[in-house]
Amino acid sequence: MSEPSSTTSTTSPVLIALAWLLVGIPLAYGLWQTIDRASALFTG
Repeated sequence: MSEPSSTTSTTSPVLIALAWLLVGIPLAYGLWQTIDRASALFTG
């Protein structure tokens, strides 16, 4: 029986940052819009 080969791959920190930005910017915008519109309900 052969041992499973363990290969380690490293992901570029720049690629990780870009992925977070790709998800984070629309998420932050949507959260801001939700808070802005919900505050209108409570402030009259």
